[in-house]
Amino acid sequence: MRIPLWLKIAWTLWLLVWAPLYWHQYGAQNFLFFCDIGNIVIGVGLWLESSLIFSCAACGLLLFQTLYTLDLVGALILGSHFIGGTEYMFDPGLPLAIRLLSLFHVVTPPILLYAIWRLGYDARGWKLQTAMTWIVVPVNYFWRPEKDVNWARGLFFREQHVIPGWTYLLAYLTLVPLIVYFPTHLFLTWLAGLRKLHFSR
Repeated sequence: MRIPLWLKIAWTLWLLVWAPLYWHQYGAQNFLFFCDIGNIVIGVGLWLESSLIFSCAACGLLLFQTLYTLDLVGALILGSHFIGGTEYMFDPGLPLAIRLLSLFHVVTPPILLYAIWRLGYDARGWKLQTAMTWIVVPVNYFWRPEKDVNWARGLFFREQHVIPGWTYLLAYLTLVPLIVYFPTHLFLTWLAGLRKLHFSR
């Protein structure tokens, strides 16, 4: 067993608390956010101890969740959101329990890196994440477009009107894999090289 049993059980129990509360607060469409899909994917990956599953999740989540964490920490320390996206964490109108549950964004990067360090990196991960994006984002674009889930219609939850919607969608599906997933793949490939050296000693 390369992943501790306690971590598998703890994540599963957390999912059982998080999912119904999030569903009640935000509705079904919220579970199409990549970060929320990632929670379930991580749960499956923990039990299967699958390097492919974790590699896929890391290519899609590592950058965005790290930026989320930096923005949240910056707001806590300096009182200013340098990136944006965590303002809701300071909204007194949002139940405290929901805001605390949202701290999973902070926990996700270290769990992904730990799992890849333990299980290894699968180079197919970024391609699998790209395929998932090509399925999920068009659904986001057409289903409840006013929610702008995963920024399918515009950045920062604001629908853009600069270019035609279908042009924006095609650009999204092309550029995100190239400027986010593939560079993350290169970073994780480098990390895998360090891991190989470490375990070969």
